[in-house]
Amino acid sequence: MDGNARAAVDALFEAGTLEREPLRELIDGRDGETADYLFEKARVRQRENFGNSVYLRGLIEFTNYCRNDCLYCGIRRSNRNCERYRLTEEDILACCEQGYALGFRTFVLQGGEDMRFTDGDLCRIVSAVKSAHPDCAVTLSVGERSRESYQAWFDAGADRYLLRHETADPAHYALLHPKELSWDNRVRCLYDLKDIGYQVGAGMMVQAPYQTTDHLITDLYFLRELRPDMIGIGPFIPHKDTPFRDKPAGTAELTLFLLGILRLMFPQVLLPATTALGTIDPRGREKGILAGANVVMPNLSPAGVRGKYLLYDGKICTGDEAAECRVCMQNRIRSVGYEVEVSRGDAPRFRRQN
Repeated sequence: MDGNARAAVDALFEAGTLEREPLRELIDGRDGETADYLFEKARVRQRENFGNSVYLRGLIEFTNYCRNDCLYCGIRRSNRNCERYRLTEEDILACCEQGYALGFRTFVLQGGEDMRFTDGDLCRIVSAVKSAHPDCAVTLSVGERSRESYQAWFDAGADRYLLRHETADPAHYALLHPKELSWDNRVRCLYDLKDIGYQVGAGMMVQAPYQTTDHLITDLYFLRELRPDMIGIGPFIPHKDTPFRDKPAGTAELTLFLLGILRLMFPQVLLPATTALGTIDPRGREKGILAGANVVMPNLSPAGVRGKYLLYDGKICTGDEAAECRVCMQNRIRSVGYEVEVSRGDAPRFRRQN
Protein backbone atom coordinates (compact mmCIF):
# COMPACT_ATOMS: atom_id res chain seq x y z
CA MET A 1 0.00 0.00 0.00
CA ASP A 2 1.45 3.33 -1.02
CA GLY A 3 1.28 6.46 1.05
CA ASN A 4 -1.45 8.02 -1.07
CA ALA A 5 -3.78 5.09 -0.48
CA ARG A 6 -3.19 5.17 3.27
CA ALA A 7 -3.76 8.92 3.30
CA ALA A 8 -7.00 8.51 1.36
CA VAL A 9 -8.32 5.91 3.79
CA ASP A 10 -7.31 8.09 6.73
CA ALA A 11 -9.08 11.07 5.17
CA LEU A 12 -12.22 9.01 4.65
CA PHE A 13 -12.02 7.83 8.24
CA GLU A 14 -11.71 11.35 9.61
CA ALA A 15 -13.94 13.34 7.26
CA GLY A 16 -16.33 10.74 5.86
CA THR A 17 -15.78 11.89 2.28
CA LEU A 18 -13.20 12.34 -0.46
CA GLU A 19 -12.99 14.38 -3.62
CA ARG A 20 -13.63 12.48 -6.85
CA GLU A 21 -10.02 12.09 -7.99
CA PRO A 22 -8.61 10.68 -4.71
CA LEU A 23 -11.65 8.40 -4.51
CA ARG A 24 -11.04 7.17 -8.06
CA GLU A 25 -7.38 6.56 -7.30
CA LEU A 26 -8.28 4.67 -4.15
CA ILE A 27 -10.75 2.39 -5.96
CA ASP A 28 -8.72 1.83 -9.13
CA GLY A 29 -5.41 1.42 -7.29
CA ARG A 30 -6.71 -0.87 -4.55
CA ASP A 31 -4.69 -3.90 -3.47
CA GLY A 32 -4.90 -6.43 -0.67
CA GLU A 33 -2.92 -4.36 1.79
CA THR A 34 -5.07 -1.29 1.17
CA ALA A 35 -8.22 -3.36 1.56
CA ASP A 36 -7.04 -4.76 4.89
CA TYR A 37 -6.31 -1.26 6.17
CA LEU A 38 -9.68 0.02 4.92
CA PHE A 39 -11.52 -2.84 6.62
CA GLU A 40 -9.65 -2.25 9.87
CA LYS A 41 -10.82 1.37 9.86
CA ALA A 42 -14.34 0.36 8.83
CA ARG A 43 -14.60 -2.01 11.80
CA VAL A 44 -13.67 0.85 14.14
CA ARG A 45 -16.63 2.90 12.89
CA GLN A 46 -18.85 -0.18 12.84
CA ARG A 47 -18.14 -1.02 16.47
CA GLU A 48 -18.37 2.61 17.62
CA ASN A 49 -21.95 2.70 16.38
CA PHE A 50 -23.18 -0.87 16.69
CA GLY A 51 -20.81 -2.74 18.99
CA ASN A 52 -20.38 -6.31 17.81
CA SER A 53 -24.07 -6.63 16.89
CA VAL A 54 -25.34 -7.89 13.56
CA TYR A 55 -29.05 -7.46 12.88
CA LEU A 56 -31.21 -10.16 11.33
CA ARG A 57 -34.00 -9.35 8.87
CA GLY A 58 -36.44 -12.10 7.97
CA LEU A 59 -36.92 -12.03 4.20
CA ILE A 60 -40.26 -13.14 2.76
CA GLU A 61 -40.31 -13.21 -1.04
CA PHE A 62 -44.06 -13.21 -1.50
CA THR A 63 -44.45 -12.87 -5.29
CA ASN A 64 -42.21 -13.29 -8.31
CA TYR A 65 -44.64 -11.72 -10.76
CA CYS A 66 -43.34 -8.42 -12.12
CA ARG A 67 -44.70 -5.92 -14.61
CA ASN A 68 -41.18 -4.73 -15.50
CA ASP A 69 -38.66 -6.12 -17.96
CA CYS A 70 -35.31 -5.06 -16.48
CA LEU A 71 -32.48 -6.50 -18.54
CA TYR A 72 -30.58 -8.02 -15.59
CA CYS A 73 -33.43 -9.60 -13.62
CA GLY A 74 -34.47 -13.25 -13.64
CA ILE A 75 -38.09 -12.49 -12.76
CA ARG A 76 -38.45 -9.97 -15.63
CA ARG A 77 -41.83 -9.94 -17.30
CA SER A 78 -40.71 -11.59 -20.53
CA ASN A 79 -38.94 -14.57 -18.90
CA ARG A 80 -41.21 -17.44 -19.91
CA ASN A 81 -39.04 -19.95 -18.06
CA CYS A 82 -39.81 -18.39 -14.68
CA GLU A 83 -42.31 -20.46 -12.69
CA ARG A 84 -44.53 -17.81 -11.15
CA TYR A 85 -46.11 -17.85 -7.71
CA ARG A 86 -47.90 -15.66 -5.20
CA LEU A 87 -48.10 -16.27 -1.48
CA THR A 88 -51.46 -15.72 0.16
CA GLU A 89 -51.96 -13.44 3.11
CA GLU A 90 -52.21 -16.54 5.27
CA ASP A 91 -48.89 -17.81 3.88
CA ILE A 92 -47.18 -14.50 4.68
CA LEU A 93 -48.56 -14.39 8.21
CA ALA A 94 -47.45 -17.98 8.78
CA CYS A 95 -43.91 -17.06 7.69
CA CYS A 96 -43.95 -14.17 10.16
CA GLU A 97 -45.24 -16.40 12.94
CA GLN A 98 -42.47 -18.90 12.35
CA GLY A 99 -39.90 -16.12 12.07
CA TYR A 100 -41.05 -14.51 15.30
CA ALA A 101 -40.56 -17.81 17.12
CA LEU A 102 -37.03 -17.95 15.70
CA GLY A 103 -36.22 -14.49 17.09
CA PHE A 104 -36.78 -12.24 14.09
CA ARG A 105 -38.11 -8.78 14.87
CA THR A 106 -38.05 -7.36 11.35
CA PHE A 107 -39.90 -8.85 8.39
CA VAL A 108 -38.99 -7.80 4.86
CA LEU A 109 -41.86 -8.36 2.42
CA GLN A 110 -40.22 -8.37 -0.99
CA GLY A 111 -41.64 -9.00 -4.42
CA GLY A 112 -41.71 -7.99 -8.03
CA GLU A 113 -43.97 -5.15 -9.11
CA ASP A 114 -47.05 -7.36 -9.00
CA MET A 115 -50.13 -5.20 -9.44
CA ARG A 116 -52.43 -8.04 -8.38
CA PHE A 117 -51.42 -6.98 -4.87
CA THR A 118 -53.41 -3.77 -4.63
CA ASP A 119 -52.78 -0.94 -2.21
CA GLY A 120 -55.60 -2.31 -0.09
CA ASP A 121 -54.14 -5.82 -0.11
CA LEU A 122 -50.76 -4.62 1.09
CA CYS A 123 -52.35 -2.33 3.69
CA ARG A 124 -54.28 -5.29 5.06
CA ILE A 125 -51.19 -7.54 5.12
CA VAL A 126 -49.01 -4.92 6.80
CA SER A 127 -51.71 -4.18 9.36
CA ALA A 128 -52.18 -7.88 10.10
CA VAL A 129 -48.43 -8.42 10.64
CA LYS A 130 -48.22 -5.41 12.95
CA SER A 131 -51.31 -6.52 14.89
CA ALA A 132 -49.86 -9.97 15.43
CA HIS A 133 -46.35 -8.70 16.23
CA PRO A 134 -46.53 -5.08 17.44
CA ASP A 135 -42.90 -5.15 18.60
CA CYS A 136 -41.67 -5.89 15.08
CA ALA A 137 -40.76 -3.68 12.12
CA VAL A 138 -42.22 -4.29 8.68
CA THR A 139 -40.15 -3.48 5.63
CA LEU A 140 -41.63 -3.37 2.13
CA SER A 141 -39.72 -3.80 -1.11
CA VAL A 142 -42.13 -3.83 -4.04
CA GLY A 143 -40.64 -1.28 -6.40
CA GLU A 144 -41.83 1.97 -7.86
CA ARG A 145 -45.32 3.08 -6.85
CA SER A 146 -47.16 6.34 -6.38
CA ARG A 147 -46.67 8.60 -3.38
CA GLU A 148 -50.29 7.83 -2.45
CA SER A 149 -49.53 4.11 -2.31
CA TYR A 150 -46.44 4.65 -0.18
CA GLN A 151 -48.43 6.88 2.17
CA ALA A 152 -51.21 4.30 2.52
CA TRP A 153 -48.78 1.55 3.45
CA PHE A 154 -46.98 3.79 5.91
CA ASP A 155 -50.30 4.68 7.53
CA ALA A 156 -51.09 0.95 7.76
CA GLY A 157 -47.89 0.44 9.78
CA ALA A 158 -45.00 -0.14 7.36
CA ASP A 159 -41.76 1.16 8.87
CA ARG A 160 -39.16 0.78 6.16
CA TYR A 161 -38.86 0.61 2.41
CA LEU A 162 -36.06 -0.83 0.28
CA LEU A 163 -35.62 0.50 -3.25
CA ARG A 164 -32.19 0.27 -4.81
CA HIS A 165 -31.40 3.17 -7.07
CA GLU A 166 -29.23 0.65 -9.06
CA THR A 167 -27.11 3.40 -10.63
CA ALA A 168 -27.03 7.16 -10.13
CA ASP A 169 -26.15 7.92 -13.75
CA PRO A 170 -29.30 8.40 -15.89
CA ALA A 171 -27.60 7.24 -19.11
CA HIS A 172 -26.30 4.10 -17.40
CA TYR A 173 -29.75 3.54 -15.86
CA ALA A 174 -31.23 3.53 -19.37
CA LEU A 175 -28.82 0.77 -20.45
CA LEU A 176 -30.06 -1.53 -17.67
CA HIS A 177 -33.81 -0.91 -17.81
CA PRO A 178 -36.64 -0.87 -20.35
CA LYS A 179 -37.48 2.54 -21.78
CA GLU A 180 -40.69 2.87 -19.76
CA LEU A 181 -38.61 3.06 -16.57
CA SER A 182 -36.82 6.31 -15.80
CA TRP A 183 -34.09 7.42 -13.45
CA ASP A 184 -36.14 10.49 -12.58
CA ASN A 185 -39.05 8.41 -11.35
CA ARG A 186 -36.78 6.15 -9.30
CA VAL A 187 -35.34 9.19 -7.55
CA ARG A 188 -38.82 10.64 -7.07
CA CYS A 189 -39.84 7.45 -5.29
CA LEU A 190 -36.85 7.56 -2.95
CA TYR A 191 -37.44 11.14 -1.92
CA ASP A 192 -41.20 10.56 -1.53
CA LEU A 193 -40.42 7.67 0.82
CA LYS A 194 -38.07 9.80 2.89
CA ASP A 195 -40.55 12.67 3.03
CA ILE A 196 -43.35 10.38 4.22
CA GLY A 197 -41.20 9.13 7.09
CA TYR A 198 -40.00 5.68 6.09
CA GLN A 199 -36.60 4.37 7.02
CA VAL A 200 -35.28 4.16 3.46
CA GLY A 201 -32.83 1.77 1.87
CA ALA A 202 -31.09 2.45 -1.46
CA GLY A 203 -28.07 0.90 -3.15
CA MET A 204 -26.50 -0.26 -6.38
CA MET A 205 -25.19 -3.26 -8.24
CA VAL A 206 -21.42 -3.61 -8.32
CA GLN A 207 -19.88 -4.15 -11.76
CA ALA A 208 -23.23 -4.10 -13.51
CA PRO A 209 -22.89 -4.16 -17.31
CA TYR A 210 -21.36 -0.96 -18.70
CA GLN A 211 -20.47 0.30 -15.22
CA THR A 212 -17.30 2.37 -14.78
CA THR A 213 -15.47 3.65 -11.73
CA ASP A 214 -16.96 7.06 -12.46
CA HIS A 215 -20.43 5.52 -12.21
CA LEU A 216 -19.56 4.09 -8.81
CA ILE A 217 -18.24 7.43 -7.58
CA THR A 218 -21.45 9.08 -8.79
CA ASP A 219 -23.36 6.44 -6.79
CA LEU A 220 -21.41 7.27 -3.66
CA TYR A 221 -22.04 10.99 -4.09
CA PHE A 222 -25.74 10.39 -4.75
CA LEU A 223 -25.99 8.36 -1.56
CA ARG A 224 -24.30 11.20 0.32
CA GLU A 225 -27.07 13.51 -0.89
CA LEU A 226 -29.91 11.06 -0.22
CA ARG A 227 -28.63 9.99 3.23
CA PRO A 228 -30.53 6.69 3.33
CA ASP A 229 -30.86 4.67 6.51
CA MET A 230 -29.73 1.49 4.79
CA ILE A 231 -27.47 0.87 1.78
CA GLY A 232 -27.64 -2.48 0.02
CA ILE A 233 -24.97 -3.36 -2.53
CA GLY A 234 -24.12 -6.65 -4.13
CA PRO A 235 -22.19 -7.94 -7.12
CA PHE A 236 -23.97 -8.22 -10.45
CA ILE A 237 -24.62 -11.90 -11.17
CA PRO A 238 -26.05 -12.81 -14.59
CA HIS A 239 -29.20 -14.88 -15.08
CA LYS A 240 -29.34 -17.32 -17.99
CA ASP A 241 -32.79 -16.13 -19.14
CA THR A 242 -31.96 -12.44 -19.51
CA PRO A 243 -30.26 -10.34 -22.21
CA PHE A 244 -27.27 -10.02 -19.87
CA ARG A 245 -26.73 -13.78 -19.62
CA ASP A 246 -23.23 -13.56 -21.06
CA LYS A 247 -22.06 -10.49 -19.17
CA PRO A 248 -19.28 -11.08 -16.61
CA ALA A 249 -20.27 -11.27 -12.97
CA GLY A 250 -19.11 -8.71 -10.46
CA THR A 251 -16.50 -9.66 -7.88
CA ALA A 252 -16.63 -10.11 -4.15
CA GLU A 253 -13.33 -8.25 -3.95
CA LEU A 254 -14.67 -4.93 -5.28
CA THR A 255 -17.98 -5.33 -3.44
CA LEU A 256 -16.14 -5.74 -0.13
CA PHE A 257 -13.91 -2.76 -0.85
CA LEU A 258 -16.98 -0.61 -1.49
CA LEU A 259 -18.58 -1.86 1.73
CA GLY A 260 -15.55 -0.58 3.59
CA ILE A 261 -15.79 2.80 1.86
CA LEU A 262 -19.51 3.01 2.62
CA ARG A 263 -18.95 2.31 6.31
CA LEU A 264 -16.48 5.19 6.50
CA MET A 265 -18.75 7.52 4.54
CA PHE A 266 -21.87 6.53 6.51
CA PRO A 267 -20.81 5.37 9.99
CA GLN A 268 -24.38 4.90 11.25
CA VAL A 269 -25.95 3.37 8.16
CA LEU A 270 -27.41 -0.14 8.18
CA LEU A 271 -25.24 -2.06 5.75
CA PRO A 272 -26.19 -5.60 4.68
CA ALA A 273 -23.88 -8.42 3.78
CA THR A 274 -26.11 -9.58 0.95
CA THR A 275 -27.13 -12.98 -0.36
CA ALA A 276 -25.54 -12.07 -3.71
CA LEU A 277 -22.22 -11.54 -1.93
CA GLY A 278 -22.64 -14.96 -0.29
CA THR A 279 -23.45 -16.45 -3.69
CA ILE A 280 -20.32 -15.14 -5.40
CA ASP A 281 -18.07 -16.16 -2.46
CA PRO A 282 -18.90 -19.00 -0.01
CA ARG A 283 -17.74 -16.80 2.89
CA GLY A 284 -18.87 -13.57 1.33
CA ARG A 285 -21.28 -12.61 4.09
CA GLU A 286 -18.70 -13.19 6.82
CA LYS A 287 -16.17 -11.15 4.86
CA GLY A 288 -18.84 -8.49 4.41
CA ILE A 289 -19.26 -8.17 8.17
CA LEU A 290 -15.51 -7.86 8.58
CA ALA A 291 -15.56 -5.11 5.93
CA GLY A 292 -18.11 -3.07 7.88
CA ALA A 293 -21.53 -4.63 7.20
CA ASN A 294 -23.92 -5.18 10.10
CA VAL A 295 -27.12 -6.70 8.65
CA VAL A 296 -27.95 -10.11 7.18
CA MET A 297 -31.24 -11.29 5.72
CA PRO A 298 -31.97 -14.99 6.16
CA ASN A 299 -34.85 -16.27 4.06
CA LEU A 300 -38.18 -17.02 5.76
CA SER A 301 -40.02 -17.83 2.52
CA PRO A 302 -41.54 -21.32 2.28
CA ALA A 303 -38.89 -23.72 1.00
CA GLY A 304 -41.18 -24.70 -1.88
CA VAL A 305 -40.97 -21.27 -3.53
CA ARG A 306 -37.41 -20.20 -2.79
CA GLY A 307 -36.05 -21.73 -5.96
CA LYS A 308 -38.55 -19.70 -7.98
CA TYR A 309 -37.45 -16.25 -6.77
CA LEU A 310 -34.22 -16.14 -8.75
CA LEU A 311 -33.09 -12.66 -9.67
CA TYR A 312 -29.75 -14.20 -10.71
CA ASP A 313 -28.28 -17.67 -11.20
CA GLY A 314 -26.81 -19.77 -8.39
CA LYS A 315 -28.63 -18.10 -5.49
CA ILE A 316 -27.77 -19.80 -2.19
CA CYS A 317 -30.13 -21.19 0.47
CA THR A 318 -32.96 -21.93 -1.96
CA GLY A 319 -33.70 -25.30 -0.38
CA ASP A 320 -33.26 -24.52 3.31
CA GLU A 321 -36.01 -24.27 5.87
CA ALA A 322 -36.32 -21.06 7.89
CA ALA A 323 -34.87 -22.58 11.06
CA GLU A 324 -31.86 -23.83 9.11
CA CYS A 325 -31.21 -20.34 7.76
CA ARG A 326 -31.49 -18.83 11.23
CA VAL A 327 -29.07 -21.26 12.86
CA CYS A 328 -26.68 -21.13 9.92
CA MET A 329 -26.48 -17.34 10.00
CA GLN A 330 -25.99 -17.19 13.76
CA ASN A 331 -23.10 -19.62 13.50
CA ARG A 332 -21.55 -17.72 10.60
CA ILE A 333 -21.81 -14.42 12.46
CA ARG A 334 -20.25 -15.87 15.60
CA SER A 335 -17.42 -17.41 13.59
CA VAL A 336 -16.06 -13.90 12.88
CA GLY A 337 -16.50 -12.55 16.41
CA TYR A 338 -19.95 -10.95 16.21
CA GLU A 339 -23.31 -11.70 17.80
CA VAL A 340 -26.86 -11.70 16.49
CA GLU A 341 -28.89 -8.79 17.82
CA VAL A 342 -32.48 -9.79 18.58
CA SER A 343 -34.30 -6.48 18.13
CA ARG A 344 -35.93 -4.36 15.45
CA GLY A 345 -32.49 -2.96 14.65
CA ASP A 346 -33.69 0.51 13.72
CA ALA A 347 -31.43 3.04 12.06
CA PRO A 348 -29.87 5.20 14.79
CA ARG A 349 -31.93 8.31 14.03
CA PHE A 350 -35.14 6.34 14.57
CA ARG A 351 -34.24 4.53 17.75
CA ARG A 352 -35.43 7.14 20.23
CA GLN A 353 -38.89 7.56 18.75
CA ASN A 354 -39.43 3.81 18.51
